[in-house]
Amino acid sequence: MDIQFFFTDQKITLTDRTKLKSFIQSIFKKEKTPATSLTYVFCSDSYLLEINKQFLQHDYFTDIITFDLSSTKDLIEGEVYISIDRVKDNAEQLGNTIKNELHRVIFHGALHLCGYKDKKLSDEKAMRAAEEKYLKLYFK
Repeated sequence: MDIQFFFTDQKITLTDRTKLKSFIQSIFKKEKTPATSLTYVFCSDSYLLEINKQFLQHDYFTDIITFDLSSTKDLIEGEVYISIDRVKDNAEQLGNTIKNELHRVIFHGALHLCGYKDKKLSDEKAMRAAEEKYLKLYFK
């Protein structure tokens, strides 16, 4: 599985990218979701707001947007856009570290591509539980 990280108008330090890529691959394996490629794009609020307006017709800030670009459900290809501004604000509001919140959102994008949803309360609870599980495994 090919995983790439890109930075647009925001820069954040991703330590041990090899470990992170390997761990993201393990999420797909554990979730029994075959994937070929995944691109993470780290950006600002304004950059992600434009994507949110253009592709989802939503006029509000968000921390993450995940696009499933797969041509079949047999092999997942995706793009995950993450607002560094939102990650920092959310970390502060939740009393979390930026590093922990950033990894939560990175795993959140992968989990969306594995089929997790978060619009209904029951779906959101399952998503949060999976995020916590993978955060604990990653940072153990």
